[in-house]
Amino acid sequence: MHELTLEELTALLSVFDRAGDTVDAVEADLLNRLKTAHAERSELESMDFDDCLGGACKL
Repeated sequence: MHELTLEELTALLSVFDRAGDTVDAVEADLLNRLKTAHAERSELESMDFDDCLGGACKL
């Protein structure tokens, strides 16, 4: 399966934001999963992998 890029996740969150409140449980679950994926992807892309030398990496 194709993993979404940080830019794609940001765009999806923007669409949810413009759509307004989510009443449906499936939509709310999807929004929460998108927020989690966005936070994880953002953290991963902000990591400097030089920090992983010597076992200090937090992955």
